[in-house]
Amino acid sequence: MDNTTAARWQVRGRPRGKQRQALHSLPRFERWPLCVSDTLDPNALPYAVPKSALPGVRWPAVPDAAASRMLALQFQLQQSQWWPPEVIEKRQFEQLRHVLAHALRTVPFYRERLAQAGFDSRVPLQRELWARIPLATRKQLQLHRQELRSSAIPPEHGKVTEISTSGSTGTPLTIWATATYALIWQAITLREHFWHRRDFDAKLAVIRTQPSGGAQYPQGVLAPGWGPSTDVAYTTSPTPTLNPTCGAPEQAEWLARQNPDYLLIGATRALELARHFCRTGLKLARLREVRTLGEVIADDLREQCREAWGARVVDMYSAREIGYLALQCPEHEHYHVQSENVLMEILDEQGRPCREGEIGRVVVSTLHNFATPLIRYEIGDYAEVGGTCPCGRGLPVIKRIMGRVRNMMTMPDGTRRWPNFMLDKAHSDLPPAQMQIVQTALHTLELRAAPARPLVAHEHTRMLEYLRDWAGPQFKVGVRIVDAIPRNAGGKFEEFMSLIEDGE
Repeated sequence: MDNTTAARWQVRGRPRGKQRQALHSLPRFERWPLCVSDTLDPNALPYAVPKSALPGVRWPAVPDAAASRMLALQFQLQQSQWWPPEVIEKRQFEQLRHVLAHALRTVPFYRERLAQAGFDSRVPLQRELWARIPLATRKQLQLHRQELRSSAIPPEHGKVTEISTSGSTGTPLTIWATATYALIWQAITLREHFWHRRDFDAKLAVIRTQPSGGAQYPQGVLAPGWGPSTDVAYTTSPTPTLNPTCGAPEQAEWLARQNPDYLLIGATRALELARHFCRTGLKLARLREVRTLGEVIADDLREQCREAWGARVVDMYSAREIGYLALQCPEHEHYHVQSENVLMEILDEQGRPCREGEIGRVVVSTLHNFATPLIRYEIGDYAEVGGTCPCGRGLPVIKRIMGRVRNMMTMPDGTRRWPNFMLDKAHSDLPPAQMQIVQTALHTLELRAAPARPLVAHEHTRMLEYLRDWAGPQFKVGVRIVDAIPRNAGGKFEEFMSLIEDGE
């Protein structure tokens, strides 16, 4: 080995800038050791040792079959995140060719669509052909539920289960998923823990709706670990869990009793709790991170969590029928698409890929669910395309997740835009209240408020002034005091909601 090659082998940690450029210019056999040293990041989990299946052998661990499979996936995920975007896309299209061939043979819903697009499983899949495949809407998938299930699910992909979405937009969507689908979901969950360097010995608390109806205040329940994603390979601490059927004061009291290091919670509940802690002076001495999922995060959530707890917010973007779509970057507040799980497209109204800074429709295709393949599925969300991430990962970037069509404001001229909220200032100047802006007609906005106490006259006037200043003269505005603002069928709270139908 010459001196130049020897020097290359001595690179440690994650290569950056010119170092990364030099890395990709190396021949494959010289590049490989650097990839390996990069995947085994000594700062990720410095004291985490997998479970060992051999009596008397604790370290280095000799894991069982299930743990070995999970760790093998992590080894691959740690490498593929650093691949150049064109290499990631190449691997995605190679995998999608198998998915489409399976769908053409065994899924009635896609048979004609793929044939008309000119798909041939013997030919490598290219972007030109891919763009000819029609988009599938949620409504279409709901109407053709039985035609979506494969007639020949590979038995090697494991047990098949039926999955239904929350139905937050009205009617739930039902699909079938394999054990392989669940395994990839769990592997990316574990990746997210590694990305954010969590300590598995620390205390994780969870405030989430429980389908069983259990985990009620004041005790909740104590789960034995963090969940199957981690516990298949690692030992984690017991996890207290609370069903948020109680109010913010009760949730805050329970949380203060638990005094966790990490908190997993919906974004709007996190904001309500942070505001409650700021108002009451309650403290969480150990909390270092708030993990949010399932909702668009408010503009002031990160600041409120820092003020209340000194904790940072780490957000996740997922869908029940797909799994993880994107995870927050370990070094920035934007998101990386989980390209090992989905091919994501962000398209404008003409179906063209959006450029950096543009907002478009989120269209996804699953890579591994052979029970119900989802191909060019328009999920109903909008997102803003981000640029190249300084962290060096080749995974595509989403700058912001915007929400759904019903979260867009329709202007009097018929155009739509994403509203910038004034509610954070209203919360700071007015009594504690839950607030929501609703567009009830093309020229009409209503601020609905559920205050913790009756408002005096000048407070009611102040709310009206806030809404009028925010909306401008083109809208008629009003304030409506309500007992409570319900969440949607999926348990999510929306700060802005439009009741205008398309074409109104």
